Amino acid sequence: MDSRYEELAAVLTGFSCALKRGENVLIDAFDIPAEMVVALIRAARKRGAVPHVLEHNARIQRELVMKGTPAQFEGLAKVELARMKNMAAYIAVRGSNNIFESSDVPAKQMAAYMQAMKPVLDHRVNHTKWVVLRWPTPAMAQQAMMSTEAFEDFYFRVCTLDYARMKPGMAALKKLMEATDQVQLKGPGTDLRFSIKGISAIPCGGQYNIPDGEVFTAPVRDSVEGVISYNAPTVYQGVSFDNVKLEFSKGKIVKATSSNTKKLNQILDSDEGARYIGEFAIGFNPYVTEPMRDILFDEKIAGSFHFTPGQAYEDADNGNRSQVHWDLVNIQRKDWGGGEIIFDGKVIRKDGVFLPKALHKLNPEYLMGRA
Repeated sequence: MDSRYEELAAVLTGFSCALKRGENVLIDAFDIPAEMVVALIRAARKRGAVPHVLEHNARIQRELVMKGTPAQFEGLAKVELARMKNMAAYIAVRGSNNIFESSDVPAKQMAAYMQAMKPVLDHRVNHTKWVVLRWPTPAMAQQAMMSTEAFEDFYFRVCTLDYARMKPGMAALKKLMEATDQVQLKGPGTDLRFSIKGISAIPCGGQYNIPDGEVFTAPVRDSVEGVISYNAPTVYQGVSFDNVKLEFSKGKIVKATSSNTKKLNQILDSDEGARYIGEFAIGFNPYVTEPMRDILFDEKIAGSFHFTPGQAYEDADNGNRSQVHWDLVNIQRKDWGGGEIIFDGKVIRKDGVFLPKALHKLNPEYLMGRA
């Protein structure tokens, strides 16, 4: 047993999910080593919790969705919802030998599957203690343009970060966001305006995702105006997208272009809510600095924000509902072209660096223990 597996399992069952005696926890394992699943089972039992395991294989999943029928998807969702309702906690560790495994699944099939499974996702997000993370694979190392060994070292360093160090800065950012009405986002190809008045801000410091490091809220649904150009490449539903650009009027995406404009618009036409924004979040993990086409990592990039078409979270709710939730990322550090986040006319972050004194503890120097 790799000692790093045991250390990570302790973080997930302890800090992230705070498992208690007698609680059922579902360990959702996607193409990961059996040793990591065993480490999670042992860590859950050590806390007195009751582990349950569900294993997935991406090639099998692709085949099920490729030719599945609505009746099959609804039957699967019924079983999975019953299982999820019996769980107090959920830990998903998601590996991928091929991030494009589902790239040839027809859009209608993927939309039908996601729509059927939405009640399962909603229950998991809103009624369990949950944490989701990726697993380091050679495919991910390729995405990051690193050797497999170097990427594994990076992965475990990021995932076992002292997340408690984020708490004071996140608390200050939460307070500021909840006192803010008008937000402006500026940068190359980006000039966006919207309101966040009256919507909660939620700090994320290792409870829901690993790696973590963001505070999120949502724009008032119909308030978004302007244009945004995302400079981080992304993969969604097994398809790669670069240079995504969205234009808004009265909250709605009225024009969308990218390296795959046709597929982009198919996703945004999945349902009415997919063309509205469900989340605005500011990222600040000091160890995640470059995009690697993996949303769980890229949305935490130091000096980034994400602006998400689709479903809003119920704890920072603007009322938008969709089967889509696509965290598209813009990096505002100088080396990525720079940019500003402005709250009620005051610049609170410039070129990726927080300016107000109360937010200095979210800058990399502090989070990495250098200040």
